[in-house]
Amino acid sequence: MVEPQFLGRTGTAMDDLLNDFLAETAEILAEAGGAIVAWEADPADRAQLDAIFRLVHTIKGSSGFLALPRVTALSHAAEDALDQVRCGNRPANAALVTGVLGILDRLGDLCTTLGQTGVEPAGDDRDVIGALAAEDASEEPVIEVAGVPLRREDDLQAELQNWRSIRVPLPLLDSVMTGVTDIVLARNEFARMLRESGADLSVIASFDRLSDSIAGMRQSVSQMRMQRIDKLFAPLPRIVRDLAKDLGKKIAFQTSGGEVELDREMMENIRDPLIHIVRNAIDHGIESLEDRVAADKDITATISVSARQSGNQIEIEVRDDGRGLSPEALVAKAIGSRVVTATDARALTPKEKLELIFRPGFSTAAKVTAVSGRGVGMDIVKANVEKIGGIVELRNDEGRGLTILLRVPMTLTIISGLMVRAAGQYFAIPRGAVREILLEGGDTVRIDQLGGGELATVRGEQFPLLRLENILGRARDAQDDSDDRALVIVRPGQGQSYALSVAAIHDHEELVIKPAAPMIMATGLYAGTTLPDNGRPVLLLDVQGLLAAAAVDASEAGRSHNRMTEADAAAAAARNAVQLLLFRDMNGRVRGVRLSVIERVEEVPASALFESAGRVQAQIGDDIFPVHAATLPGGEGTLKLLRLYDGRAVLCYPIAEVIDIVRLPDAVQPSAAPGLIAGVVLVGGDPVELIDPFWLMEQYAAGAPAPALRQPLCRVADDRDGWGGNFLAPILRSAGYRVVLGDDVSDEVPDVLLCCTDEGAVLGSANGEVPVIRLRTSIAAKGPEDETVYRYDRQALLDALRRQVGGDRA
Repeated sequence: MVEPQFLGRTGTAMDDLLNDFLAETAEILAEAGGAIVAWEADPADRAQLDAIFRLVHTIKGSSGFLALPRVTALSHAAEDALDQVRCGNRPANAALVTGVLGILDRLGDLCTTLGQTGVEPAGDDRDVIGALAAEDASEEPVIEVAGVPLRREDDLQAELQNWRSIRVPLPLLDSVMTGVTDIVLARNEFARMLRESGADLSVIASFDRLSDSIAGMRQSVSQMRMQRIDKLFAPLPRIVRDLAKDLGKKIAFQTSGGEVELDREMMENIRDPLIHIVRNAIDHGIESLEDRVAADKDITATISVSARQSGNQIEIEVRDDGRGLSPEALVAKAIGSRVVTATDARALTPKEKLELIFRPGFSTAAKVTAVSGRGVGMDIVKANVEKIGGIVELRNDEGRGLTILLRVPMTLTIISGLMVRAAGQYFAIPRGAVREILLEGGDTVRIDQLGGGELATVRGEQFPLLRLENILGRARDAQDDSDDRALVIVRPGQGQSYALSVAAIHDHEELVIKPAAPMIMATGLYAGTTLPDNGRPVLLLDVQGLLAAAAVDASEAGRSHNRMTEADAAAAAARNAVQLLLFRDMNGRVRGVRLSVIERVEEVPASALFESAGRVQAQIGDDIFPVHAATLPGGEGTLKLLRLYDGRAVLCYPIAEVIDIVRLPDAVQPSAAPGLIAGVVLVGGDPVELIDPFWLMEQYAAGAPAPALRQPLCRVADDRDGWGGNFLAPILRSAGYRVVLGDDVSDEVPDVLLCCTDEGAVLGSANGEVPVIRLRTSIAAKGPEDETVYRYDRQALLDALRRQVGGDRA
């Protein structure tokens, strides 16, 4: 949604009211769009519906006061539809959600024009109002979007009604923040001078009061520029819903960490990269429904976006459970696109292969679409993030999903920091990440060597030990006293902690943090630079980056054997659970079949099905498979086939659509007699018929083709009148034998010779070791010793071949 450009001040109260209305409406539309998509996943949440209703009602009330008839009519239509749902007079379905979202889009367009011209444009909104009023009886497939928290009544009332506020230009806030920064630096320098001069205690007490006032002022100014990151997440549910619907994919969308605060300017800089990454995850990362079934995945994919604060940096993680990235496929695509040469590609490390997606002009899309495929994407994302001092990391699990991590600084801010020394240099650690400080040689600390690394045990709790000098690649300073070495227990994020060994602890200070040079930030070890009270620049350590550079597991959950064992047992139970594929049959019934018997879900054109010998069959590629259908399905276009596979044969089962993959319930009500339906189970409170694959395969086993083994070779000899080539050879081939006629050249020794006459020598016989079957032209045999076979006795001929060659190929 495009935010309106606010009118400049003209000195009239009405202009100020309009500006306030546009700003408030932009916030409401951004929040309502994501909130209503989240409510779609749980329509029974009445509190959430009431909150959305109040958002729309606020727009209607404000627009009526400003005499904006189109805005009022649109918001009234949306309010009325939501009120009908509240009263139980209308179902909460996908058609309603789509209609309300259409109203919100139109309101956004009107507000944009209002912000530019100051006048509501003339026009007719009967199309979107009519679409909302018309209830669609056919249910659309629901795109699940979950985990997006909507702020409740208390928050909304506080933000939209009770707060008395004024709007301040952002440049003015920047100027105030710069002034506060200079005051903090001057205070730090004055504090150093007081310590060195040995000032009177009364002077120091007065300075402390001044220092507290400065700290309170800078805290207030910092908060002016900060916004909750859930404002950044607000448009994502709508984007996921619309794009997933266009691509025919089922996606559950989740967010977390919306309470994390980020500088407004930084938020604007990462908005577009984040949206691009989410769209890429839907388009490229998440497989089609058929591919997810073939990969034994849940039919509903998951995309999660989370945020957390790590020192002076914000980490935004976008995770999906799609196909991930294939390094070798990326290399092949890069060579084909001439992004790299074949020689350069061979020298790439696994990490460098993944980072090919950041090369300008590189795209993994098979074709150009409205979503992607033009080669302008991840390179721009990386450039925009690095331009503001951030980095982009890829964590790939090929075949199972991809995680993209954006780590961006909070830019100009002031934090409480711990000053430490290592290798003769001073560094800062965010105070918020420090859990505890101990002496390395203290009685409560034990350090053990373990597998090439070190483990620190503090009062029975174990932490991986990192030595700062080793991570930075620097030697210890000879002047450092080993007795002063300290351990800083660092907790960089939720569920992680480690011990950092430093030469000495210096002091706590209020630090002004700014982004460091791009080359320094690119190392991943630093979160910015600061100027403490001694006037010498100091680098702020990135506590998460140190952990990544050390490549150790700092997970707290992994230190509890019992919890890990329980988690493994639960995961094993989930893997061993019988999975059931739910689908809608061609007659509209919901049925299920064990996922383990399905080879794949095939989508074929309707013309691929044909009827032969009273049975429906399907041509897929160069193969022909039987289809369980009494008659040819009517219609044109494409249809879906479940390919059931028993290890030898394939049987196709036509379906209307795949619904979901669920765990097979334990309670099954079996059928009274063998047949297509093995029984009935309850899934989500609804009865589902279970297909019996054993019965199905049994019905078609008699007509199944021979297994793909070596076909015996038959040579037809003494074929003087062509009867062997015209009449006999087709019978043999249909029974699973290869045929060589007398005139054909073959270096392979035949398994049997078929002589088309019962008189004379066998023509073409290589030696006496090849068994011979003679065919006679008369029905009656010459006597009891006659071992020839009547040429038109099909069964006798096939029985003779079976005895001579082996195996039942009739």
